[in-house]
Amino acid sequence: MAVQTWVVTDVDQNLHVSELSITAADIQDAPAGFSVTKTTLRGGLSDGVEIIHVANGKLKFGILLSRGMSLTTASCEGVDFGWQSPVAGPVHPKFVPLNEPSGLGWLDGFTEMMVRCGLESNGAPEFDSETDNLQYPLHGRIGNKPAQKVIIAIDSDNQLVTIQGTVLETRFHFFKLALETTITTRFNDHGLEIQDTVHNLSASPTEAQMLYHCNFGVPVLDAGSQVIAPIKELVPRNDHAAASVGSWSSYEAPQAGFEEQVYFLTLLGDATGQTEVLLKNAHSTQGVGLAYNVNQLPCFSVWKNTTAVEDGYVTGIEPGTNYPNPRSYEGEQGRVLTLEPKASAELKLGIRFLTAASEVAASQQRIEQLQSTAKPIIHPKPQPGWCAP
Repeated sequence: MAVQTWVVTDVDQNLHVSELSITAADIQDAPAGFSVTKTTLRGGLSDGVEIIHVANGKLKFGILLSRGMSLTTASCEGVDFGWQSPVAGPVHPKFVPLNEPSGLGWLDGFTEMMVRCGLESNGAPEFDSETDNLQYPLHGRIGNKPAQKVIIAIDSDNQLVTIQGTVLETRFHFFKLALETTITTRFNDHGLEIQDTVHNLSASPTEAQMLYHCNFGVPVLDAGSQVIAPIKELVPRNDHAAASVGSWSSYEAPQAGFEEQVYFLTLLGDATGQTEVLLKNAHSTQGVGLAYNVNQLPCFSVWKNTTAVEDGYVTGIEPGTNYPNPRSYEGEQGRVLTLEPKASAELKLGIRFLTAASEVAASQQRIEQLQSTAKPIIHPKPQPGWCAP
């Protein structure tokens, strides 16, 4: 059977589908429990948010068309993945004040399991040194941009579900960038793959940044959880993080008032640059794995925010083109995507949801094999060139 496609949004063609339901009965050889649905939320801060929900037979996850094609929560074999944000979401971008004077307005909409940060900038807010005006808001704008075009494709012969989306981040006289994303999962699989292309739409050269802010809380994150990564080098972001560098990879129980800690890493890859990161629970029975190429995403950040559950008990494991320092600082270090006129850059990220001890053990074994090729360098304090003053 040929690939079946559904166009749910195409701004150029003035096409928009508010609701759509595709079930196993519509797809040849689809597994039990299979569905792809598109809904539009109504009421409150979620009013107008468009979501595609994918159920491949084993894994369920949501894609937020209104929020930069981010991923909302997932569920696999009865285990929930994501986190409990104190923000009631998903939040429509119209309620997110990105240009609020503090530069922290992005936090008003932060609820996702995976949100892209970029494309012009993706780090801490930055202000003009002379006027004190906001220059770059926290984590950039792409996560609060709606998709211009979205296509659902189901290939029953190859058992593939693909969601394609195009998101624009442009400003007259300034940046002219586009994100084209393809999110793919297989029937009855425990994972998904994100393939992103960042396009420079301009006739002039430009720079871009990308950070995949992947966020997980209970039940995967608990007292005794660990992040396992093949470390080349690790640096604490500030003195507060440095005070706990000896336990950077482990997590405590929720603690009200906990001050976040961040660590910057470079990771080892295999001969082709492929690497893997694992976040596992205290009993090594559940976890989530990230797979990507260090040649595309050379920087990795760990964000520990083990405050009370009510306040957002969560960790971020975050591959990126750079570290989430202020944009000017990262530019000075050369940590940007440099794009010639009409050029593009390819970025890929795989996410696997691990629901059995054997899957967790296999992931950890692969990471330990990578780590065996080099001894990790752990710096006890922030380092020049890594951490903005």
